[in-house]
Amino acid sequence: MRIPRCYCPELKTTQTHYQLPDSAHRHAVQVLRLKAGSVLHLFNGAGYECEATLEFVSKRESNVVINQIIERDNESPLKISLLQGISRGERMDYALQKAVELGVTNIIPVITERCNVQLSNGRADKRLQHWQGVMISACEQSGRTILPELADVTEFKDVIEQVQVPCRLVLDPVAETGFSSLAKQDNVALLIGPEGGLTDAEIAHAKQARFQAVKFGPRILRTETASAAALAIVQAMWGDLG
Repeated sequence: MRIPRCYCPELKTTQTHYQLPDSAHRHAVQVLRLKAGSVLHLFNGAGYECEATLEFVSKRESNVVINQIIERDNESPLKISLLQGISRGERMDYALQKAVELGVTNIIPVITERCNVQLSNGRADKRLQHWQGVMISACEQSGRTILPELADVTEFKDVIEQVQVPCRLVLDPVAETGFSSLAKQDNVALLIGPEGGLTDAEIAHAKQARFQAVKFGPRILRTETASAAALAIVQAMWGDLG
């Protein structure tokens, strides 16, 4: 049976006993029905992971004793910033989930011209909280000990000026350059459009901001497919896949 992993952001490397935060308690005790004596892995999202045993379990709280530190080195040597055009519902969730699994370093949700998600009147904060939960679950599942950074929702015109990574790529189905012709990189920013893609004006604006247009091939990909495929390609070429 696979040992469950729980994200515990307040977990310190010096602790020998620890009270599970509410979210981890609900997952371990109320969802998985773990009892006292069960073993689980805890990680703080900053690189520390440990094996722990449930010592005390009640309806409202649970405590663990720390058994040992788990040494895990599965972060990619390639730093990847994903500038993801915001899409609706499950498409955005899928893009973020797979980005975490594929080793992304940080994610910036981007408001583009074809963004059809309502983000006014506090909706942006609620979306960010939801997306953070998606990313945490992906970290728990994939075995990562470092939680990628999730930036605030950012306007397209602002984000392309803020990014200073030397290698900046924007997906463009009519571009002449493919990924295989690019030089090896250790730090890359990927700009992916939302449902319906980036407009011609946005791609032109990105090029003016020193983004290089690249394409996959003859087929048009959905936004959630495009981000996962692009991340897999750069990880296979320059990172730790393949």
